[in-house]
Amino acid sequence: HQARIERMEEAQKEREEYEKACGDCKRKLSECQKKLKDLQLLETDDAKKEIEKLQAEVKQLKKEEKEWDKKGASLKKKEKAMPWNVDTLSKEGFSKSVINITPESSKVETEEDKEKKHKTFVEKYEKQIKHFGMLSRWDDSQKYLSDHPHLVCEETANYLVIWCIDLEVEEKHALMEQVAHQTIVMQFILELAKSLKVDPRACFRQFFTKIKTADKQYIEAFNDELGAFKERVKGRAQARIEKAMKEYEEEERQKRLGPGGLDPVEVYENLPDEMKNCFDSKDIQLLQDVISKMDPTEAKYHMQRCIDSGLWIPNAKAAEEEGEKSKEDEDPVYEEVKKESSEEK
Repeated sequence: HQARIERMEEAQKEREEYEKACGDCKRKLSECQKKLKDLQLLETDDAKKEIEKLQAEVKQLKKEEKEWDKKGASLKKKEKAMPWNVDTLSKEGFSKSVINITPESSKVETEEDKEKKHKTFVEKYEKQIKHFGMLSRWDDSQKYLSDHPHLVCEETANYLVIWCIDLEVEEKHALMEQVAHQTIVMQFILELAKSLKVDPRACFRQFFTKIKTADKQYIEAFNDELGAFKERVKGRAQARIEKAMKEYEEEERQKRLGPGGLDPVEVYENLPDEMKNCFDSKDIQLLQDVISKMDPTEAKYHMQRCIDSGLWIPNAKAAEEEGEKSKEDEDPVYEEVKKESSEEK
């Protein structure tokens, strides 16, 4: 009997060590994959270096994950082979209540399905998700999830992530940090559910028990992930702002384009300083004098660009006379300036 007890204790210890190590491996892999996904949106040199480092780490962790999966299968087989006895038959079946253990579905969920599911969920529970995001005490969060267990899911976590980025873009930094805390709470619950292979609603109380009992290693992991997440949010917010600015600048540039498809601002910036002064002062006589001293080919080039960008608009009479010219007549465009100048006199 004593030998049997020792074998059972050894098997239990082996199972606990496996679950802890396997859970840590999967958590680290998930964290690395999230960081990698966020960094891929950035194009800085530092980000590229970090991406290479994370890719190598993900590769190694995936290798470890496969080894732990093999170890888990081996343990399961070993446990099944253990004979039943008075000790195993009288042992409590479950040390925790488990609801709705997630079945493995053979149907692969498409991105379109996920988007539709997320949209439907948010439309129904957005107010409740935001309420959870504003909570700050562990007890309050636990009670709210106990009253609203449907919120313990990926859709809530995804909404909170997007909300954090929105708040950072709006420069509501303090509120962003509050919601970020609740985002990591939800993500830790989801990771715990994955490691235990149960429905997240069945284990969220375990998360709060662990975090409230001041498990130093667990709290440090939580705070590290929270800090890293806030940095990723800031990076995503900055990238979104820069993208919006580029889009706005491009829209403004498109509005400015002249009849020939050129941007007057760009054309002006590339003009010789003497010609810039003419346009600044709107002095046609001065422009005529400057052109007369320039190389004819260069003068024609710049004036044609001014016309194509709308920076210079020849008058109707000059345009009409230009249309009546034969193809052999290759007078420089800058002569139009002289025509307008003489007409104004």
